[in-house]
Amino acid sequence: MHNYLDFEKPIAELEGKIEELRHLSGSGEVNIADEVTKLQAKVDKLLAQTYSKLTPWQKTQVARHHDRPHAVDYISAWIEDFTPLAGDRAFAEDQAILGGIGRFRGRSVMVIGTEKGADTEARVKHNFGMARPEGYRKAQRLMTMADHFGLPVITLVDTPGAYPGVDAEARGQAEAIARSIETCLALKVPLISVIIGEGGSGGAIALATANTVLMLEHAIYSVISPEGCASILWRSGDMAQAAAAAMRLTAQDLMEFGIIDVVVPEPMGGAHRERDIVIDALEDAVDEALNAFQGMEGAMLKASRRDKYLAMGKTGLA
Repeated sequence: MHNYLDFEKPIAELEGKIEELRHLSGSGEVNIADEVTKLQAKVDKLLAQTYSKLTPWQKTQVARHHDRPHAVDYISAWIEDFTPLAGDRAFAEDQAILGGIGRFRGRSVMVIGTEKGADTEARVKHNFGMARPEGYRKAQRLMTMADHFGLPVITLVDTPGAYPGVDAEARGQAEAIARSIETCLALKVPLISVIIGEGGSGGAIALATANTVLMLEHAIYSVISPEGCASILWRSGDMAQAAAAAMRLTAQDLMEFGIIDVVVPEPMGGAHRERDIVIDALEDAVDEALNAFQGMEGAMLKASRRDKYLAMGKTGLA
């Protein structure tokens, strides 16, 4: 059973008819199999038409879809012998950021990811993917550990942004994010980041200042949410669609600007429709990205990462 987005209502109606037909007992008057085949062809055509021309706001909705694979799904599928590591060794554990060591296709790695949660209980547990300072300090600790032991780092980003609460600000949220970015830039091991859903503001870049940044086709990555942008510029959240278009937050736009390095295609209808396919495709893409840095010296990895980010914005936008 799919959870349909607003713009998918015509698709939902056709798929609903298919389900009704499949539950009908054969009366002999109608060839149900033929009718289902015809309707399925219409669904496939409509799905292709719809997803070939998604607006930035529609991509935002797809990126936030509850059924998309989350960080825990990728870790479970990719990482053998995963050993979770918790706590920042200063204040507390933050479930919004998960991390640990394991084996990715035979090589030892450190994997870190922001986790939104798949249901209400999990979302509350993981604070909807909004990390507090202790989460970013945990990420720093794990990245430093990976650097010490020569382990490549894989980060999975899916967050609306860092948690903006008073308690987080009191414990140094901005400083924690800045230190996390600094730690990313200082690593002498390969750092591969993947935007798997929503990449929101400093809360995302704190884990994504990487040698290679991959992004799923319908993911988004921006300095602020469309709703937040609309509330600042137009004093109204009703202008979120216009804000999404103006912000150029899609994978295709960001690839054009040189902000990301690889766009990983999603199955027709989005990652939430074919979870296993997108998990496997992204695994191949991450493996290819890691192989590109095989044997590269630590100083060169650090320098190339630094040069990459210093070059951003120098050429201007068309």
